[in-house]
Amino acid sequence: MLKKILRTTTALLDASHLIPTLLVTSITFLISLIQFSPLQSAQIAIAIFAGQLVVGWSNDLIDYPLDFEASRTNKPLVVNKITQSFLRKSIFIALVFAFVFSLFSPLGLIGTLVHFLGIFSATLYNLKLKATAFSPLPYVFSFALLPLAIYLAAGELPPAWLPIAFALFATAFHFLNVLKDLSWDLTQNVHGLPQQIGRKNSIFIAAGCITMGFIIIIFYAPSLLES
Repeated sequence: MLKKILRTTTALLDASHLIPTLLVTSITFLISLIQFSPLQSAQIAIAIFAGQLVVGWSNDLIDYPLDFEASRTNKPLVVNKITQSFLRKSIFIALVFAFVFSLFSPLGLIGTLVHFLGIFSATLYNLKLKATAFSPLPYVFSFALLPLAIYLAAGELPPAWLPIAFALFATAFHFLNVLKDLSWDLTQNVHGLPQQIGRKNSIFIAAGCITMGFIIIIFYAPSLLES
């Protein structure tokens, strides 16, 4: 019984796109510390983590036919470590937890609404936009909303450079993340913007976004730490 629970838990973590999920959660905690106590920041991070589970799991569920066709054995659904029905139920539970944890965390009502706008945007990417020229937009929108949710919950607006930096790094991640499956995506008619412009141009855009993001942080982050 314990082994089965551990296998299922591991499969769910794999399906959540764990590394990006933990990265977003960690960044959320650090940004929250600017406005809130460590305990409050942890509460916010847990709420964001639950939302990231919704995004990651829905991505694997929606992409299952394509993943199966491509024989992606790193996908728990493809190798039958979990079922589609179980993952649907898990998404619903995570969505409820994300709402409850957000609403009763320091995010409050306003922060929760902004958080769920980000989840909605990411879900639109999973459902449709990833195969269009507008594929970077959900990354830009969702990640720019993250610091906005935290600051609005504290009754403030974030400095303009902060959501811009988030959006730049998120865009870079999108263009780089697509590269590993670029050939398969084209074969399966997934024509997002990175697939349309090709590998070299995607790398160029990602490098430009990363460079601009770091320039912004170098110039403006010290003032944030001093405030």
